[in-house]
Amino acid sequence: SVLFVILMIAFPLAYNFGVSFTQWSLSSVTPPKYVGLANYLALFQDTRFLLSILRTIVFSLGALAVEVVLGVGFALYVNRSFAGKGLVKTALLLPMVMTPVAVGMIWMLIFEPTIGLANYILSGLGIPRLVWLGDPKTALVSLMIVDIWEWSPMISLITLAGLSAIPDEPYESAKVDGASPWQIMWRITLPMVSSTILIATLLRMIDVLKTFDIIYSTTQGGPGYATETINIFGYLQGFQYFRFGKASAVLVVFFLFIFLSIVLFLRVKDRTGTDQ
Repeated sequence: SVLFVILMIAFPLAYNFGVSFTQWSLSSVTPPKYVGLANYLALFQDTRFLLSILRTIVFSLGALAVEVVLGVGFALYVNRSFAGKGLVKTALLLPMVMTPVAVGMIWMLIFEPTIGLANYILSGLGIPRLVWLGDPKTALVSLMIVDIWEWSPMISLITLAGLSAIPDEPYESAKVDGASPWQIMWRITLPMVSSTILIATLLRMIDVLKTFDIIYSTTQGGPGYATETINIFGYLQGFQYFRFGKASAVLVVFFLFIFLSIVLFLRVKDRTGTDQ
């Protein structure tokens, strides 16, 4: 197991870190040339890269916030007893089991400006049609909608697992004391399942920061650079421009970005838990 981890994880990370200090391109026959921190300095002087960081933050925070609210809300709704509950739970899995590329292709058809379902619904509501993925003003928001549709069920399923572990005694005591359903939800259910929600949020945060498939299969970072996140920027540097040194530097910065985001989230979680 240790050997497998070294070969499949540690070695690629170390190799990528080493390449980030070189100037290496397939467009040249010369071997990699050591350039020190030049790639990193060039990155933070590149407006396109800095804007890709901003887009990554906006996309991740926007999608994650809605996914948590919708996921928890739907979990609370499904946690009740009603006819067809098992079918609804099964339906929750459908967006998650689809490959992201397939999801992207489906939503490209939904967002199609002339015959797409999205504009058909807008027309029925008397709202002007939108060029969802072709307009820099709406492209990033459109991708957030796709991500929310696919991954809100993940939050729901994890939250449902936490809800199923809550004992019946607190609810029975609350009902005896005359608590309303709203008070029961805010005073009992959410506090007792808060740790589960935080775990689901952390797992989803790591994934949403790394989102690549949906973006590349729909817009490839366009129109222009409107949806170019760090992942897309690094991919294009490596496999379109063949600047492997710069692409490796992007991945190192991206790794540190995700690591620091996780550390910040855990610190906020710990402080919140201490205050409670």
